[in-house]
Amino acid sequence: MFESSKNLADKATGLAREHGDVIGRGLEKAGDAIDDRTDGKYGGQIGTGVEKAKDFLRGLDGGRKPAE
Repeated sequence: MFESSKNLADKATGLAREHGDVIGRGLEKAGDAIDDRTDGKYGGQIGTGVEKAKDFLRGLDGGRKPAE
């Protein structure tokens, strides 16, 4: 069971590395949509969360910057 979990994690990491730019754009779109639905009330927190998620992606991808 542990081995299959590790394989799944490795696959997810590989996909994130390969498609970090697409994931980064998706994070931005999701953040914008949430910000719109909350009328900007949590814009700062949403922006921080999006940037932290993109930083995590950069770490997976060896520092390559995901799409803005």
